[in-house]
Amino acid sequence: MVVCWGPVVRVLVLQAAWALGGGQVRYSVPEEAKAGTVVGRLAQDLGLAAGEPEARGLRLVAQGRQASVEVSGASGALVVSSRLDREELCGKSAPCALRLEVLVERPLRVFHVELEVTDINDNAPVFPAARKNLSIAESSLPGSRFPLEGASDADIGANAQLSYTLSPSEHFSLDLQKNEEDGESLLLVVRKPLDRETVPVHRLVLTASDGGRPSLTGTMELVISVLDANDNAPQFTQSVYKVQLPENTERGTLVIRVNATDLDEGTNRNISYSLQHLFSPDGIDVFGIDGTSGEIRLRGDLDFEIVGLYRLQVDAADRGNPPLSGHCKVVVEVLDVNDNAPEVWVTSLSVPVPEDAAVGTVVALLSVSDRDSGANGRVRCAVWPAAPFGLVATFAGSYSLVLREALDRERVSEYEVEVRAEDGGAPPLRASRGVRVPVSDVNDNAPSFAQAVYTVLARENNAAGAELARLWARDPDEAGNGRVSYSVAEGGGGGAAAGGGWRPASSYVSVDAESGRLWALQPLDYEELQVLQFEVRAVDAGEPPLCGNATVQLFVVDENDNAPALLPPAGGGPGPGAAGEAASGPGSGALWAWAAWGAPAGQVVAKIRAVDADSGYNAWLRYELWEPRGKGPFRVGLYSGEVSTARVLEEADGPRQRLVIVVRDHGEPARSATATLSVSLVEGAEAALAAVGSSSSSSSGAGLRPAAGAEGSAAAATNVWLVVAICAVSSLFLLAVVLYGASRWAPRAAVLSGPGPATLVCASEVGSWSYSQRQSRSLCVAEGAGKSDLMVFSPNFPPPPPGPAAKETQPEPPALLDTVSSPPFLVSRPFPRRPFPLLGLLARPLGRCWWEPGSAPGACGRWVLGGCLRMLMGPLHLASRPCRSPPGLALGEE
Repeated sequence: MVVCWGPVVRVLVLQAAWALGGGQVRYSVPEEAKAGTVVGRLAQDLGLAAGEPEARGLRLVAQGRQASVEVSGASGALVVSSRLDREELCGKSAPCALRLEVLVERPLRVFHVELEVTDINDNAPVFPAARKNLSIAESSLPGSRFPLEGASDADIGANAQLSYTLSPSEHFSLDLQKNEEDGESLLLVVRKPLDRETVPVHRLVLTASDGGRPSLTGTMELVISVLDANDNAPQFTQSVYKVQLPENTERGTLVIRVNATDLDEGTNRNISYSLQHLFSPDGIDVFGIDGTSGEIRLRGDLDFEIVGLYRLQVDAADRGNPPLSGHCKVVVEVLDVNDNAPEVWVTSLSVPVPEDAAVGTVVALLSVSDRDSGANGRVRCAVWPAAPFGLVATFAGSYSLVLREALDRERVSEYEVEVRAEDGGAPPLRASRGVRVPVSDVNDNAPSFAQAVYTVLARENNAAGAELARLWARDPDEAGNGRVSYSVAEGGGGGAAAGGGWRPASSYVSVDAESGRLWALQPLDYEELQVLQFEVRAVDAGEPPLCGNATVQLFVVDENDNAPALLPPAGGGPGPGAAGEAASGPGSGALWAWAAWGAPAGQVVAKIRAVDADSGYNAWLRYELWEPRGKGPFRVGLYSGEVSTARVLEEADGPRQRLVIVVRDHGEPARSATATLSVSLVEGAEAALAAVGSSSSSSSGAGLRPAAGAEGSAAAATNVWLVVAICAVSSLFLLAVVLYGASRWAPRAAVLSGPGPATLVCASEVGSWSYSQRQSRSLCVAEGAGKSDLMVFSPNFPPPPPGPAAKETQPEPPALLDTVSSPPFLVSRPFPRRPFPLLGLLARPLGRCWWEPGSAPGACGRWVLGGCLRMLMGPLHLASRPCRSPPGLALGEE
């Protein structure tokens, strides 16, 4: 395995050089290099792999002027793109270094490259004029010196070092003097005395050669006229004058006043001044001299950034014939003032910036410069506003605009950043550059509802598809991140159906995904569902999506859509109640009850029980007596449904009353149901027996009276009941005869004959019967599941028999107070005392069973039992007449 150490060593050396150079690459290229000339392998020197320069966008950024070089996209080499003229780029400055910035993206990095343009000898020395006329007096002594204007070379260094030669002459020679203050002075020296008559004009060629290889030359013709007789030239007080002027000096300002003297007399002593420029070439247009006074004044504008030093030559010539002249130099130094504001350029801008960009992210690259020098050229930079961006200095005059704080697009979607630059002058000058930085959105906000809980009211029986409410969730993000879709959350709620099951909310309502409108999928029924609670979810379209929830409580408002329904009697026992749904016809909703003749006014006979499936005002029921109209014997409680006597019942009212009762609710419109109540008017004892029979029927499981379909089967058992009844009657008859005889001839017991209020009380599950010699009371309590009512009744006692004993022993009839769970109370009037035949007590019930074969077997037995009881009570004088056989002691249909 062969290891190639050459590239490795080269990379290590390059890295070491890069570290020692402070992270800056330096190249050098001669001026006038051809286009395409490779200056250096920039990508390789920056450590980029092959193909990486083009992929990462390696490019060159020039600062304020054309660099004349470019980066090859394929190879990453720095090549010459156009003509390089060092004199045009840098003038006389040495060295001529161009500062370049190289950018690499992904990630963004900046490298600084310094390109030095080296000088070549491409400029020949140039004299100010191709011909120079000189006048030299013939009286000039050998060694006399006359200044000449030297040539100038645009090159620098050795290429600008000039040497002069003069064409062969025995009278003249050249003298080149050099010093640090005055620079170079070229003088024409007279070697031999001049003789105007021999040679009036000398023509010489002055040649200037530079130090380049090969050397370039320039020539100027010297035409020397020999003048006669004026042998004293003007002389200046100083050979060199130095002046300092601020660059903001106004035109017309006096720069300096020079003075020269001439030892001659007469016209040869009069001096006139003239100004010659040495450096810079345009100095002749900037300064002017008064030929008489020697005052030098400013004609043009000074600019330190263009020319910082002027060297002027002042000639003083007398008016002799020929005139003689003296010379001096004036050096004008231009002082810098703070007249240039800083300049700010944006060299690279990476926008928009994501709002989740990390702190320290580079947003832009800036370049700042000031043409002034010294403190006037030192620039301080700041960014406004101070947050969330900041400036980081990366190189001299280069800054990076970086992120200092986290961004929030929902708070600020775009920043107008101003980069402010201020120099160190007095007063300081300022400049600014605006940078627009938009912030791109990321999905960092979940949708949020205006309310955590929404309360919605919906009427029942609404149409399917009706709009119930409109929900809205706000998402401050933009575009897809802020586009919200709505849905009913699965498993987020539901409602209990009337049958006891649970149904999801999605079976009742739906929400529009885009608008958030809440729709009803089906008509709502208050009796099935009163409250529906569910969650609505709002999800945005971001990646990843974010969501928010809100709870919706849907209350169904009741409508009057249910008519009152009559309830059956509690426990299935006798008493008023509905045999089915009430109807307006006389065969439907039939109810039965009994009332005793002589019952006082206000006596409760029955109670109608009804219920309405609606709620509130729609379920508030009132009861009205529809038939019979007018002043009947009964009335109905408006809100209690209790049927009571309107007056004392009489035999003239007939054996039966048919009442039609209408039950209405308070809804709009009102709904009603009709109940038909048949009230049988019976004797008090028969009513009591009916109560006993009803209680026994209720306890033994007997309910309402058998329907017509069951009467046929019951008629077959009638004969059996008759046989049993005859046997029982015979036995009771014999027992009654024995008891009667015993009562006749046996001594009277104190209980039966004493004057005290002896009372015999017989109790049962359904109530109690009390008998006494002075009063008889019958109480029947029918069981049922109705509401607990407190009812007070006062029995209707007959007037006491005449006689003093009766007045003494008759007590005040006590009030009867009882609390029962269902109506009605049936109270019969006391039985009057009168004798009756014993056989008549059984004839009537037996005859009724015989003549009414369709009667229920239980009814026949009760009739016969009643006759037997009256036989037993007859001998004891507890009753005076037989009771009328009641039509029946149980509720049922006729």
